Amino acid sequence: MSLIPNLADKADVLICGASQGIGLALCSALLARRDVRQVWAVSRHASTNEALLALARAHGERMRLTDCDARDEAALAGLAREVGRACEHLHLVISTLGILHQDGAKAEKSLAQLDLAGLQAGFATNTFAPILLLKHLLPLLRKQPATFAALSARVGSIGDNRLGGWYSYRASKAALNQLLHTASIELKRLNPGATVLALHPGTTDTALSRPFQGNVPEGKLFDPAFAAQCVIEQVARLGPAESGSFWGWDGKRITW
Repeated sequence: MSLIPNLADKADVLICGASQGIGLALCSALLARRDVRQVWAVSRHASTNEALLALARAHGERMRLTDCDARDEAALAGLAREVGRACEHLHLVISTLGILHQDGAKAEKSLAQLDLAGLQAGFATNTFAPILLLKHLLPLLRKQPATFAALSARVGSIGDNRLGGWYSYRASKAALNQLLHTASIELKRLNPGATVLALHPGTTDTALSRPFQGNVPEGKLFDPAFAAQCVIEQVARLGPAESGSFWGWDGKRITW
C-alpha cells in the first residue's frame, strides 16, 4: 500500500515533534520505506538530538534535521521558508505535538486545580502549534496528493467523555479537532486531493503517559514503533473522501 492514497511518486514527508516517542518512531519507519524520498525531522533541538543524528548518519541526505520551536509562529514561518527552498511539495505532514503535564501544562483532576498558565501552556502546544504549522506549510500542500495529520487524543472527544478530569488536555485536543475539521473544508476548496486527519495513536509508552500508565488495561499500552505503524496505516488508507475526520489507531472512527 502506498504511503498516502493516490501517491504516484516518492514522497517528501515532514514530521513535527520528531525527537522522541511516536515522532522519532515515525521518522525511523518512514525512512525504511522505498516510497519515501526524504524526511524533514523537526523539533526544538533536532540538530543535536542523538537519536535523530543516528538516523541522519544512516540515511544521509534522505534525512533533514531542522530546529524549530513550533510554539513560536515566527519560527514556523522560517521553517516553511527553509523547506520551501528545497522542496516544492510536501506529500505528508504529521504533527506529533502534545503535552499533558510538561512545560507548564497540568493534568488537572478538578476545577480547583485549573489556572490560566496551565491552560495556556496546554493550548499553546496541543492546539495552536499544529494548526499554525498547517497555516505556514499550506503553500507546500497545494498539489495533489497531500495529507496533513495531527495526533489528537480520544480524551478530546466530547461525546466519549464520561470520566471528567484532565480539563486543559481534553479541551485543547477538542479545540484542535475543530480547527482541523474547519481547515479540511478550506483545503478541499484549494486542493481537492488534500486530506486533513485527526488521529488518536492509542496510549503509548512515552514521557506524556508515563505517570498514568498504572491505569492502562493490560495490552493497551503501546510501544512507540507500534503506534507509529498504526498512524502510517491510517494515513495510507484515509484519503480526501475522509478529510476532516477523527480516527483511532485501530481504524475506527471516533465521535466528536
